[in-house]
Amino acid sequence: MTSLAVALLVLTLLVAAVDWWAVTVGRTRVEYVAKPLTMVVLVGVALALDPTSAAQRAWFVAAVLLSLAGDVFLMLPSDRFVAGLASFLLAHVAYVVGFLIVSPGEPAPIVTTVVVVLVSAVLWNRLRTGMRANGQTEFLVPVTAYVVVIAGMVASALASGNWVAMLGALLFMTSDSIIGETRFVGPRRHERIAIMTTYHLGQILLILSLVR
Repeated sequence: MTSLAVALLVLTLLVAAVDWWAVTVGRTRVEYVAKPLTMVVLVGVALALDPTSAAQRAWFVAAVLLSLAGDVFLMLPSDRFVAGLASFLLAHVAYVVGFLIVSPGEPAPIVTTVVVVLVSAVLWNRLRTGMRANGQTEFLVPVTAYVVVIAGMVASALASGNWVAMLGALLFMTSDSIIGETRFVGPRRHERIAIMTTYHLGQILLILSLVR
């Protein structure tokens, strides 16, 4: 990694930590700044590092920018859940394309693929049940599409053979799973800080996986 990328990585972690603090203590105004700023600085990290594949970096940068749009939609006072969901769905598609560029046609290991499918199926069933119980069936189609796409992103990361990417993808999926649980199934203790820490660390690791 270049010295500029390292400096920006440290700054990303610092801004993310500020966001985590704001979420924990309920400082909404600080969160409104720190949450999107974390992703902006992370784009700087991606652009400053020396990647294995410039094409993969371009798609990963697109994924982070789409995630930034999703962050803004989801933190607005009015409910923009579907717009946020669509932004993150496209972000996962961009990550999949990025992974396919460096490992075209390589399937993920059978065991891990089966695990991803089973976990995704269990998650989808919980969300479906929660949506039906709470009268939120209008979200069934977009949420189903989202679960399929994020499962594909995780499978693509597993197929890459890059352990940093694998961990990043799994953390990202964990964050999204907690969001789904809290919105459609029921509240969880310390849900917001769990969502943000896994989300930020997952995205950071995905970007760092560009350097082998």
